[in-house]
Amino acid sequence: MVTGPAVPRPRKNPAIATARGAKIEKPPRMSWKKIVLVVAVLLAIALAMHFGRGAGDNSKAAKTPAEVPVEVASASQGDVELSLKLVGRVEAWSTVSLRARVSGQLESLSFTPGALVRKGSVLAQIDPRLLQAQLDQARGSVARDQALLQKAQADQRRYADMLAKGFVSKADYDLYQANLAVARATLQSDRAAQELAQTQLDYARIVAPFDGIAGAPLVWPGAQISADSTDIVVLNQVEPVRVAFNIPEDSLPAVRAALANGAIAVQVTISGDKGAPLAGTLDFIDNAVDATTGTIVLKARFDNAGHRLTPGQFVQVSLPTTRLANVVSVPVHALQSSSSGNFVFVLGADGKVQQRYVTPGPTSAGRTVIDKGLKAGEQVVTEGQMLLVDGSAAVVKG
Repeated sequence: MVTGPAVPRPRKNPAIATARGAKIEKPPRMSWKKIVLVVAVLLAIALAMHFGRGAGDNSKAAKTPAEVPVEVASASQGDVELSLKLVGRVEAWSTVSLRARVSGQLESLSFTPGALVRKGSVLAQIDPRLLQAQLDQARGSVARDQALLQKAQADQRRYADMLAKGFVSKADYDLYQANLAVARATLQSDRAAQELAQTQLDYARIVAPFDGIAGAPLVWPGAQISADSTDIVVLNQVEPVRVAFNIPEDSLPAVRAALANGAIAVQVTISGDKGAPLAGTLDFIDNAVDATTGTIVLKARFDNAGHRLTPGQFVQVSLPTTRLANVVSVPVHALQSSSSGNFVFVLGADGKVQQRYVTPGPTSAGRTVIDKGLKAGEQVVTEGQMLLVDGSAAVVKG
């Protein structure tokens, strides 16, 4: 009897006998796809519940919005000065390069570089010995000529008496009369030479022609000085000073119109200086417009008593040109802009802000003129606008 390979029988779930003899089959295993599906469904339910609660919280927050802290300022009404903001440069009122007017060896310097010197103070001294000798010689000549003049006067008087008595001729008298005239002329000439020698000796002392700031020495003691050619020191007069600046030619008519009403006050601000702006007066308008730049040079005078302005220094210049009378203005920080136009946030008595569109005018001294849309006394927001919308609740910072 031929037998083939054994055919495996299909497995059946083993029966489990209970106490009562009932059979229970084991549950089939769950696939991994079903597990993932179940987890995804549970996660979706959890997220829905979470966002449902969040939406409920947001709806409650929307009902009671938080107050936005802001800073406000009042819209004021009054006159506003329009001014040009320019860059200027400080100039010394006068600048001189001091030179000796006589030649000689530089003996000493009597100033501190960079320090203030007073008018008439000695800055340098040239060796005076040769000049002193020339003065002494001129004085000797004058003394001799004075003696000769006295002798000529005596001779002239004596011969005048003798001529009256007929003891001398008229020709002899004329000779002594001429000698007297020569003696007088010689004395006058020698006196002029004495004055020249005295002046030359005085020039050996170089003095300050005005109050000013001395620069660095250009020569040192021991150097040979040539008359009218060797620079010794540069002196700048800084009380007062001028500030020069350029304005566009189309602004010149407004400046001239303002000048017709009186002196124009000019202010300058020094970069890095925390002091108050300095006040001066416009005192110079150039006589021609620069054809290359289309600008014209103006200069203002400043007393500079505190020496805050230094020649060569750059400063910010404010030049008033026009006065707008009785206009409404707000701080420049209050004005905002959007695609619909310029606006400000106005804080009402109920603590809410209104986004109000306005028509702005010119800006000057940190304030913008509002031509239309705002009344004097209204409170405008100057800080905190980025967190505001129309109707937002706001609270003024304490």
